[in-house]
Amino acid sequence: MRQAQQGDTVQVHYRGTLQDGTEFDSSQGGDPIEFTIGSGQVVPGFESAVAGMAPGEKKTATIPAAEAYGNRREDLMFQVNREQVPPDVEVSVGDRLQVGLANGESIAVEVASVDDGSLTLDANHPLAGKDLVFELELVEIG
Repeated sequence: MRQAQQGDTVQVHYRGTLQDGTEFDSSQGGDPIEFTIGSGQVVPGFESAVAGMAPGEKKTATIPAAEAYGNRREDLMFQVNREQVPPDVEVSVGDRLQVGLANGESIAVEVASVDDGSLTLDANHPLAGKDLVFELELVEIG
């Protein structure tokens, strides 16, 4: 039976959890994810886990943080003056915000702390620094 390899477009059903079992994403009840192995459309560890699977095969793979969303980086934590946030916007720890950059792009950040004069924002991916567990089912090789 044919196995998925570099350059193949595949369809995969998955359930992603943290090591404590908390689910963070799943394709169950919807369409499988479709991507080309080696294209960088999904995290490297996910691609590696699917490579070598045959259609209909199921497996569970643990992907270390370094092969998923990377390790947490302190250089992606920064403070902004509270005055930079519009006065009518309430901000709390854990809120997700979009921050405009000087080049016109924007990035998603999470509010890490709030005090009277400033906010500490975290631009790390929410899953950075976490090992991920995926239950995988290769549906089809295109």
